[in-house]
Amino acid sequence: MKQILRYVALSLLLVLATETTLAQQPQFREQHKVKRKETIFGISRMYGITIQELIAANPEMNTPGYELKKGDYINIPWPKSQPQAPQNDQPTASSQQPVAPAKPADVDVRQRAIRVGIMLPLHKVNGDGKRMLEYYRGILMACDSLRANNISTDIRAWNVAEDTDINTFLRDPKAAECDVIIGPLYTKMVKPLADFATQHDIRVFIPFSINSHEVLVNRNIMQVYQPATEQNETVINLFMERFSDTHPVFIDCNDTTSQKGIFTFGLRRRLETKGVGYKITNLNSSDGAFFSSFSTTKRNMVILNTGRSKELNAAMAKLNGLRLSHPELQISVFGYTEWMLYTRYQLENFYKFDTYIPAPFFTNFSSPQTERIMLKYRWNFHCDMMSNALPRFAITGFDHAYFLLKGIHIYGKNFSGGAGMVGYNPIQTPLHFERIGNGGLKNRSMIFVHYLPERRTEPIYF
Repeated sequence: MKQILRYVALSLLLVLATETTLAQQPQFREQHKVKRKETIFGISRMYGITIQELIAANPEMNTPGYELKKGDYINIPWPKSQPQAPQNDQPTASSQQPVAPAKPADVDVRQRAIRVGIMLPLHKVNGDGKRMLEYYRGILMACDSLRANNISTDIRAWNVAEDTDINTFLRDPKAAECDVIIGPLYTKMVKPLADFATQHDIRVFIPFSINSHEVLVNRNIMQVYQPATEQNETVINLFMERFSDTHPVFIDCNDTTSQKGIFTFGLRRRLETKGVGYKITNLNSSDGAFFSSFSTTKRNMVILNTGRSKELNAAMAKLNGLRLSHPELQISVFGYTEWMLYTRYQLENFYKFDTYIPAPFFTNFSSPQTERIMLKYRWNFHCDMMSNALPRFAITGFDHAYFLLKGIHIYGKNFSGGAGMVGYNPIQTPLHFERIGNGGLKNRSMIFVHYLPERRTEPIYF
């Protein structure tokens, strides 16, 4: 009898030990066999989990230099927001009495996944497609970050190339279900998309330069970039506010192809209206004539009438010669957005001449935020962002989507994109919108990127 009891006790101990061991083991939904060209980002989206959840289930992914390899098996966890499946085959109460899902119009967008449509050229045929593909990837990364903050999204994407009829895509029933559509890239597509948005009460977020006037009459439109004439007017206004105490010097660079005359002419007219004196000189002027255009008592603000690299090189050489002969002069330079492409060989001159560059974005490559998102992009998509493009399109897509979708999640249809509504610090592209009369919303943010003589760069936000 004692021997039987001893066996029973031993059996119970084994059962308890087995149950304890099983309880300590992590419970995963399944294992996924990696296929060729699959990425961590793509697999996380496939299973509806965040990158962070996937990495937590596979700690080896934190190893420096880790790469997915074809044939690897990785653990797929249950999403934190979703309970694990029952451990037996008995039907649950919810499976016995299924509840019909609510129709899209029945649920406030703040209480469900935001349905996001992407109508952009998403291909690798030409530059437009490649840039927008990178921008789209930035949107996906933002959605993944939002998911980690319990903001869900439902992405529907259409490859709307330049030679296609956007109405073909608007006939897709999924398009009418969207809460917001990001696009289009081409002006000819704005009118049909705007009319469609009005019909179905959809927000349209136009991310890049468009010449359409639909934003003036359609309340559903949010337009990020403004036409050159409006940007010039904004920059002129800010110049007058910030540099009214300087002595402007306009340098004619003899560039017959330049289109910067619209800015320099407008700034000169404004200076004249305000009674602010200025001088005009030429790159070909003699050293004496060139010097005579500068003030010896006030800070000189130099403005070129070109954005080209060749003329900028010549102007910087002329200014360096002037500084060498007259070190007492206070000289600053006011430039153009495209000058940020020349920092590789002009950075020292930008610092030396206290340069200000107006732009709707600023990419600080030394910031931890920028380094982190560029690393995540490489990790997710097995390639780097386009290095010859400013702004970086993936970071632009991330900033746009994070700002827009978080705002919709908080305010629903009442989101207007005003300053301070979202509380998001952009990595590269600031946004704050203003209503245009009874029409749509225009982004009014602008940055003066300031290259200080102590060799540091600061963005001045407006």
